[in-house]
Amino acid sequence: MADNTHPFKGVWPRIDSSVFLAPTATVIGDVEIGADTNIWFGCLVRGDMNVIRIGKRVNIQDLTVVHVDSQKYGTFIGDDVTIGHSAVIHACTLEDRCFVGMQACVMDGAVVETGAMVAAGALVPPGKTVKAGQLWAGTPAKYLRDCGDQENEMIERVPPEYWEMAQEYLKIGIGVVDNKK
Repeated sequence: MADNTHPFKGVWPRIDSSVFLAPTATVIGDVEIGADTNIWFGCLVRGDMNVIRIGKRVNIQDLTVVHVDSQKYGTFIGDDVTIGHSAVIHACTLEDRCFVGMQACVMDGAVVETGAMVAAGALVPPGKTVKAGQLWAGTPAKYLRDCGDQENEMIERVPPEYWEMAQEYLKIGIGVVDNKK
């Protein structure tokens, strides 16, 4: 594996060979990352105290932290999820095709359901559920309204857009995952 992947207690991350993993992103421990996912510069995915499972075609943007709870919750991210710059994803579940905005924080035991959006800068408190198709904003985050055309368009557009950009990096040898370990 690349120099930015590390085992913890003998468990190495398992990363699909198609993944774009920026050279300054770090992945540690019991982490699985699905096909066509892209993890950008400065991200930390730390599966040292529990498990992290990241689906296919996920877009985790620069400086995001994905971590777990040592006692109860791993972190589970579905397919086609977008996580904006500098977000904190901590011991929670992000279902398929949801969107977490820049500098948002989703806390322990929280669930962001399919097609939901957490606005930039929002804090989803522990144990809260952002229902499918809803937009939540604020600190603490609360239901604002149902997602409209603009939010739904972003949920659909951003993952493939970032994957196209990742392909450009991969073509020049940046972010290639070496699964030889």
